[in-house]
Amino acid sequence: MSDHDAASWSPIDTTAWYEARAAVAALRDVLIAAGLAEHFPYLRADINAFGHGFVELGRTTPEAATRLAELLAASEKNPT
Repeated sequence: MSDHDAASWSPIDTTAWYEARAAVAALRDVLIAAGLAEHFPYLRADINAFGHGFVELGRTTPEAATRLAELLAASEKNPT
């Protein structure tokens, strides 16, 4: 048996963590600009046991979800 444990890794050794963190920062900035920052208290970057990056949005209020949907719909109608 090998001394190397395939499950042992570090977020520092992969770009997945940094990509997730950059995506969270970009989304955070947009949420702040839209006045929705306090409505997404669980927003964070994460990686799973396999080293895949994820953006955790968490729970929010129905009003904040509706506002986010409106912003997404508006951006679809008026792409930059």
